[in-house]
Amino acid sequence: MIGEILSDRYQVQQLLGKKAGRRTLLARDLKTQELVVIKLLSFGSDFEWDDLKLFEREAQTLKSLSHPCIPRYLDYFEVNSPTIKGFCLVQTYIPAQTLEQYLQTGRTFTEAEVKQIAKAILEILIYLHGLHPPVIHRDIKPSNILLGDRSGNSVGEVYLIDFGSVQTILATETGTRTIVGTYGYMPQEQFGGRTVAASDLYSLGATLIYLIVGTHPADLPQKDFRIQFEQVGNLSPSFINWLQQMVEPSLEKRLSSATVAIAALEKPQSSSPVLAVSKPHGSKIQLTKNQDSLEIIVPPADFEPSIVLTGLFAIAWNSFILFWTIGALSAPFPVNIPFALFSLPFWGAGFLMVYKFLFHIFGRISLRLNSEQISLTWDLFAWKFYRSRTSTRQSITKLVYIPKHFTQDSQANRIAVPAQLDIWTGVKKYQLGNMSTAITEAELEWLAHELSDWLHLDISE
Repeated sequence: MIGEILSDRYQVQQLLGKKAGRRTLLARDLKTQELVVIKLLSFGSDFEWDDLKLFEREAQTLKSLSHPCIPRYLDYFEVNSPTIKGFCLVQTYIPAQTLEQYLQTGRTFTEAEVKQIAKAILEILIYLHGLHPPVIHRDIKPSNILLGDRSGNSVGEVYLIDFGSVQTILATETGTRTIVGTYGYMPQEQFGGRTVAASDLYSLGATLIYLIVGTHPADLPQKDFRIQFEQVGNLSPSFINWLQQMVEPSLEKRLSSATVAIAALEKPQSSSPVLAVSKPHGSKIQLTKNQDSLEIIVPPADFEPSIVLTGLFAIAWNSFILFWTIGALSAPFPVNIPFALFSLPFWGAGFLMVYKFLFHIFGRISLRLNSEQISLTWDLFAWKFYRSRTSTRQSITKLVYIPKHFTQDSQANRIAVPAQLDIWTGVKKYQLGNMSTAITEAELEWLAHELSDWLHLDISE
C-alpha cells in the first residue's frame, strides 16, 4: 500500500501496525502536507460486525473529544477500490514512541518517572470520565501510551491513543456489552462485559507495574487474583500501597476515580517506620486473609514460672475468702448479711485472678475484620469477651503502631512500655500488644504491615 492515495487526498507513507482486519498507516495529507495517522478497517474473511460497531464508535468519540494529549479527529470516509474495501478514520499524527517501544529498547523508568506518567494519564482520565456521558478507554496499556522526548526534569509529554475499545457509560447501560481489552491489563469486571471508570484505573496500574518490573502483568505471579509485584521493584512503601489500590481486584476496594487516585498519589509520604514484612520465625500467631476478610488469632502465651505463683496466690486468696464467707454466714441473722456483703468485692478480685490465670494458659485473642465490621474478642473456652463493641469497617480511620519505648514514673524511674498496635474507629480503638497474652515486637511489626496492606491505610506513629 505504500504510495497509494486514499480518498484522493492521503498518500500512504508507512505501515505502523497491523492486526486482524485492521491496519494503522502513516500518510501525508496532500492538501495540507502534514503527516496524519489513518486507521483502516477492511472487509475480509476475518471481518466481524462488532468490529465495525467499535470502529464507528471510536470515530464518533474522537470527533467529540478535545484534549491536547489525545489525537484529534480529522476525517472519516469509506474506501471502495479494487484492492481495498472498508472504512478509514483519519487523526492527527503525534511524533512520539509508545511505552512498549521504549521498553523493547531496554529503557528503564525510575519511580519518579513512573509517577509523572501516572499523573499525566490520570489527568487525561479525569477529562474522559468527566464527560457526559463518561468515556471509558478500556484498553490502557504500554502500546497505547505515547511518550515524547525528555525535557529538563520532565519524563516527556504523555499521550493516550487508540480509542478502538472505547465505551461510554450510556452505551453500557442501553446496549449489548462487548468484551474488549488486553489480557493482563483487564480487571475482573471487564471479563464479564462490565466496565466502569475504575476499570481504567486497574489497566493503568497494571501498565505502571510493567514499566517498573519490565515483565508483562500476565506473567507475574498472582495471589487471590492480585498481581504480586512488591518484591520485584525497588519502590517506596507508599507507592507500593498506591499501586496495590490501583490493581485491587475488588471494585469496592479499588480507588474509585482518577481524581481520588491523583489525590492519593500526591499525598505526602508518611514518616512511618520500616516494619517487618514477613512473619517472624517461630511465631504461633495465626493470620488468615483473603480479599473479603482478615482474621488474627493470638494463641496462649508460653508457660512461665511466674504464672505458677499467680495460680497459687489465687488459690490462697479464694480459700481465705471462702473461709471468711462461711464464717460470716454462720453468724446469727441478720448480723451475717453485712459481713457476707463485705466479702463480695474480695470475691470479685479473686475471680479476676482466676480468670487471668486461666486465660494465660488457655485463652486466645481474636481480631476479625470483613467488608462490614471489625471485632476484637478475648476467648476462653466457649466464652467470648468483647474488649470493644463491634464497629463498622467504614469507621476505621487510622492504624497506629507504637514501638517499644521508655518513660518515667512520678519518681523519675525509667519504665519500659511494650510495643502496641491500635486500630482506631473514631475515638474507639482496638488494641493488640501491651496485654497479658504475649506478642513480640517483631510480631506486631508484621501484623501492622499485614493490616496496612489489607485496610489500605498507612501506618502512623
